Amino acid sequence: MIRLIVYLALSLLVALGAAWLIALPGTVEIAFGSWRMSPGLGLALFIAIGVIVAAIVLWAIVRRLIGAPAALARSNARRKERAGVEALSDGMIALQAGEFARARMLARDARAKLPENPAAQLLEARAELALGDLSSAREHYRALISNERTALAALSGLYEQARTQDRSNAAITFARKALAISPSLDWASEAVFNDLATKGAWADALEMSAALPARTRSQKAAKKRRQGVLETALAMAVEETEPDAAYEHANRALKSIPDFVPAALVAARILINRGDTRRASALLRRVWRAGFHPDAATLYAHVKPGTSAVERLKRIRTLIEAPDSHPMAAIVLARAAIDAYEWSLARNALAPFVSNPTRQMCLLMAEIEEGQSGDQGKARQWLSRAVTAPADPIWTADGVTSDDWAPASPVTGRLDAFEWKVPVQTRAPVKTLSSTESEPGAALPAIEDAATPTKTQQ
Repeated sequence: MIRLIVYLALSLLVALGAAWLIALPGTVEIAFGSWRMSPGLGLALFIAIGVIVAAIVLWAIVRRLIGAPAALARSNARRKERAGVEALSDGMIALQAGEFARARMLARDARAKLPENPAAQLLEARAELALGDLSSAREHYRALISNERTALAALSGLYEQARTQDRSNAAITFARKALAISPSLDWASEAVFNDLATKGAWADALEMSAALPARTRSQKAAKKRRQGVLETALAMAVEETEPDAAYEHANRALKSIPDFVPAALVAARILINRGDTRRASALLRRVWRAGFHPDAATLYAHVKPGTSAVERLKRIRTLIEAPDSHPMAAIVLARAAIDAYEWSLARNALAPFVSNPTRQMCLLMAEIEEGQSGDQGKARQWLSRAVTAPADPIWTADGVTSDDWAPASPVTGRLDAFEWKVPVQTRAPVKTLSSTESEPGAALPAIEDAATPTKTQQ
């Protein structure tokens, strides 16, 4: 309603304006040769406006006719560009859907319609890489490296191709080049970092890890743990040659990962070598109570080098007040008691768990039966049970088990791969007793200490 009122008001004003112009007094003399005309002032104004409008319309028509070929060419170019963009879009969808042959066909169509667009060539290279046409993909990627807009994408493709062909040196070279262009590139940083970890270049890996950005809370937590693992690796590497530096690295590792057993063992061994048994005992006691790791308890028993088995048992008993609180506590106490020939104490320590014993418990019970009563029949029964008994926790990484922790997996080179857990599948050979082996403990497999007092004393 308001719009109608406004329209009527404007129309009325225009009509009044036109009537006012026509009613203006005066005339205009127009002479052209012998032709004369004397219209009124208002009519003359309308004629002038009409001539101007006609000239504008005529010029627009002439310009449209003159520019028709160029406009037609632009229209065709836009149509071709739209078709190229559509082909490029469909090609990306086909690549993600796994239709690699169709993706390559659409990429070539897009390249024909979009010769200046490097994304079409990149799509073709990706499709050829997926199809296994590595030589063609490599040529496309090398052509794209010269363009700063596509250099990183090309290096990523070359890196993937090198990994597919198992050319690790070439893959790392491409990752390093990409990292030089963009230091915050995740895939390149991970590749170079893993290469350093695989080679054991812990100092370089630690420096690189410190420079890597960590934005989210999870990334910060992962970086903190990675720093701790690398500090531990450095501590282990220089423990024998540079004990002071190793101790500093181990302390920094414990700040990043509190109660981290491998770092704590390094620090404790160095303290023992220095004669600082009080601090070593406090550290090992804290680590033991945090996770019941047997390496910590065993080293705690050997804090004072050269002590007898009886003295080591006394120390273990001060550490383990309730052996029934954890299976590993029972195993550690039983092991120390067996070494000190305290058979009853060892048997009582394992008693709460013998209804469903682990492999180590079975082996320890076999030693107890052999050592306490010389009953080889019962010892053999325990050895037989050990074959099928549940495994005990051990350092495990990528299906490989190890008595000692290592910074990286021996299979994949992945950092921080070892975990203290029960392996999925494990089957340890068990030695059986023979009739000629009658000496207590002679035929029984010994469970070696997981940690020694000092590495430098060995």
